Amino acid sequence: MELANFWPALFLTIFAGLSTGVGSILAILTKKTNTRFLSVSLGFSAGIMIYVSFVEIFVKSGESLQEVIGSGLGDWINVIAFFGGIGLIALIDFLVPSAENPHEIRDVNEMQQMNRSLMRMGVFTAFAIAVHNFPEGLATFLAAMKDPSLGIPIAIAIAIHNIPEGIAVAVPIYQATGSRKKAFVYSFLSGLAEPAGALIGFALINTLFNEMAFGVVFAGVAGIMVYISLDELLPSAEKYGEHHLSISGLIAGMALMAVSLLIL
Repeated sequence: MELANFWPALFLTIFAGLSTGVGSILAILTKKTNTRFLSVSLGFSAGIMIYVSFVEIFVKSGESLQEVIGSGLGDWINVIAFFGGIGLIALIDFLVPSAENPHEIRDVNEMQQMNRSLMRMGVFTAFAIAVHNFPEGLATFLAAMKDPSLGIPIAIAIAIHNIPEGIAVAVPIYQATGSRKKAFVYSFLSGLAEPAGALIGFALINTLFNEMAFGVVFAGVAGIMVYISLDELLPSAEKYGEHHLSISGLIAGMALMAVSLLIL
């Protein structure tokens, strides 16, 4: 873990988090969202995250654990930490009611029909977004801290993932208030949860960080990213567009990630 990579890692995390603002701009300034493009983009993001999780992050976490405690026990802990990451993000989804859950899938028309009750629940919604985005910010930040060339595609994938989330925040607020400014501000600020999560997580683990801790956390990050891809990105891509569009985006994302890992 190179501390010299702190600022680039933080910049990438901020870039990923604040892309919710891009989603809000699309929601309040365009009359119709290009759902086919959104479908391909979400599939593309999923392809990047799934490929890099299994081929790069999970492998590196295993190598770190094997170096400290040997191949047998290290492999077991790597697998347990991977599914622990999946369990963590799944538990968060389970605990947040679907009505306020910013990661529950809704298409554009459904979001435009949401009522004013979302505004009355703004504080809880902001909290829900922060809870969901915390592990995403931590994942982006830790990957970039370990290797900036690895953090860049992950940050791009998370950023693409956050655009429809920004739409999900902005549309109901705009419908309830008629204020583009409020819709943008709420959506933009919700993205700050990711760099905040990265900094809080880094502060908590920095004093204890060693090769063993890195392996466990990195394996958990891989699990979180796989869950996000399979539970959120791919179903959203299918709902926004067509099956073949989302799969084409998925394969393109995997291919780009594969090539980038070979040449960087």
